[in-house]
Amino acid sequence: MPSRNPLRLLRKWTDWFENRGVYIPGEESRAVDPVRDFGWLMVAWGAGVAIFILLFALAV
Repeated sequence: MPSRNPLRLLRKWTDWFENRGVYIPGEESRAVDPVRDFGWLMVAWGAGVAIFILLFALAV
């Protein structure tokens, strides 16, 4: 049985954001696309909120 990586879902989610496009420095003429420009930040924030909720759930 192959070993399961607990961070597989997180990596899959970040790859989804990255596949939608990568920020190109110097490309200032286009509108800001939050998913493209801030994808990693969104993933980090979502993971932080999930861990925060999980810690409170385990504390009860």
